Amino acid sequence: MDYLHTQLVLSSDVGANYQPLQELLNAKKFKEADQETSRIICSISNRDEKGWLKNEDILNFPCTDLRTICKVWEKYSEGKFGFSIQKHIYDSIGKDWDIFGEHVGWKVNNSWLKYSDLTFDINAPEGHLPCCPGWIRLGRAVNLRVLFRERNDYLL
Repeated sequence: MDYLHTQLVLSSDVGANYQPLQELLNAKKFKEADQETSRIICSISNRDEKGWLKNEDILNFPCTDLRTICKVWEKYSEGKFGFSIQKHIYDSIGKDWDIFGEHVGWKVNNSWLKYSDLTFDINAPEGHLPCCPGWIRLGRAVNLRVLFRERNDYLL
């Protein structure tokens, strides 16, 4: 797929502004884009002050917005990063969280990496990003597992 020439419509059911995220990803500022993704997700879920989500926040997150986040990540990483990429990997390795962590580079030598130790560039393993600090707590990543198990409506 020719991601770079794909037209993006930054749709939102709740009026979220995805332009800053798009600009960060276009500039390959992946750490800032990851943090912006987390900010947007928490803002939409009214969890700004907490900085993390509950399972019900994931289940009720607007599909259009989740799909927009996926599309913008996929486009500017040329299909390497995004929640739908992560979901595909998770499903393809038998839904084993530890193997998933190793595959995407979040788990190395049987240890889950700290957020500060992640790789924020295009050379990171497929599915490495987004990792959203506070939303995906690597080893425990309950929210991401809920997204992968309970939601398929956002898949591209």
